[in-house]
Amino acid sequence: MASTTIQYEIFKNARVLITGGLGFIGSNLAHRLVHLGAKVTLVDSMLPLYGGNLFNLEGIQDQVKINYCDIRDRPAMDYLVKDQDFIFHLAGQVSHVDSVLDPFNDVDINVIGTLVILEALRKNNPNARLIFTGTRGQYGASINLPVDEQAPTNPKGMYAITNLAAEKMILMYFDVHDIKGVSLRITNTYGPRHQMKHNRYGVANWFLRLAMDDQTIPLMGSGEILRDYMYIEDLIEALLATSLCDKSYGEVLNVGNGVGITFKDLAQTIIDLTGKGRIKFVPFTPERKILEPGDYVGDYSKIKKIVGWEATTELSKGFKTSLNYYLLNREHYWKPDYEKDMK
Repeated sequence: MASTTIQYEIFKNARVLITGGLGFIGSNLAHRLVHLGAKVTLVDSMLPLYGGNLFNLEGIQDQVKINYCDIRDRPAMDYLVKDQDFIFHLAGQVSHVDSVLDPFNDVDINVIGTLVILEALRKNNPNARLIFTGTRGQYGASINLPVDEQAPTNPKGMYAITNLAAEKMILMYFDVHDIKGVSLRITNTYGPRHQMKHNRYGVANWFLRLAMDDQTIPLMGSGEILRDYMYIEDLIEALLATSLCDKSYGEVLNVGNGVGITFKDLAQTIIDLTGKGRIKFVPFTPERKILEPGDYVGDYSKIKKIVGWEATTELSKGFKTSLNYYLLNREHYWKPDYEKDMK
């Protein structure tokens, strides 16, 4: 946002640590911070099937430091948080389906990993600023639309429950230990540098891949479920603006676009853009049926009021930019054989 552009000068020579730094959000954030002159350190364990991808750093790979370690590694995190000005905590288990199949992994990474970071900050760098990315899934089924931060939190899966637990710990450490932390509940996000190997997370980007490969886009149920989708560059601006806003710390903030669209209309928008693909309605899988919360459109008035941020990228523009990126770099994100990738 234009109102915070001058403040971005603060990032010049600032020390910034990004967990999950080689993933979708982390790598896009790294590109932006390098452009702003920050000294960026990335932490990523490069777990198989997650979003970590060295190609995501193309163009800045010599301007960042990479530490291949796990956020659950206490000695490593004790060391890495020292002298950092900002910590963007983006690492986590983010697959809704995987959280059903292996819920212990969610607790281990999302809860224990976050606690390790909080304790590292408490002991070694209590003045750093911590920005955590949670999920709109923390609300569960919506009672009213749009959903604001005061809505009940009744998550339908361990992924969202563990994000809620991590958020509660961050708020507690703010209240008790004065660790400057803010929790962002983020809506569905799409754009360049997303993992494209499987459909376990990132529905919008997965639809784009299927259309680009002229495959069928399966829509579960009637395809009328409503969501709002945010372009990655809007999210990056939200992260930066929030990190610089003193009033944001100790708060929970929704982050998203605020424009609802059905799965059916989303798929058709992508098909029209690519000129490929087709829609097929299919039954819900057992895992998806259990986890599906129904319609969601967020209320983003709080972050606009406190931080001065709002999303500005229209869906068609965001997907056009995403399409152009993957047309140039497809081989770095997926193989052409869809069936082989799904095995």
